[in-house]
Amino acid sequence: MSMQGYAVAIPLAGGIGGSLATANEIPTWYRSIRKPSWTPPNWLFGPVWTVLYAMMGIASYLVYKQGGWNKQSTPLTVYGIQLLLNFLWTPLFFKAHKLGLASLDIIGMWIGIVATISHFRPVIGDITYPLLGPYLVWVTYATALTIWIWRHNPPQAKRKAT
Repeated sequence: MSMQGYAVAIPLAGGIGGSLATANEIPTWYRSIRKPSWTPPNWLFGPVWTVLYAMMGIASYLVYKQGGWNKQSTPLTVYGIQLLLNFLWTPLFFKAHKLGLASLDIIGMWIGIVATISHFRPVIGDITYPLLGPYLVWVTYATALTIWIWRHNPPQAKRKAT
């Protein structure tokens, strides 16, 4: 596989892995919690994340192409940190039901995306915005959604007591 293939495959594999590991939570736990009226339909998440992960991978490859790891270690490390936070969100939210931790994670992810954009822009120019801008917009929306769900769904122990 080419380096471009790896760059796209890594975020896609992380997203698919998280999805597969937590898929049984969608018709059970996720269906049962309170969500705002502006929650997107479940079928939308897969296609949106697939496109976003592919665009992230392309952006990271374009940065890598400008001197490899030796020259681009800072922007690629920042990218890797936000990607790790991205991969952690799914099990925190869907598997562990740690809505507060998931909220903190996604806020960190949002900051990481802004940092990634600011580190990628000097390396690959304005192509950074169409490649990573939609990701930032989606995660801004997802952050609001995650925090709303956290604030409107008390932990299991408290729910049973009321």
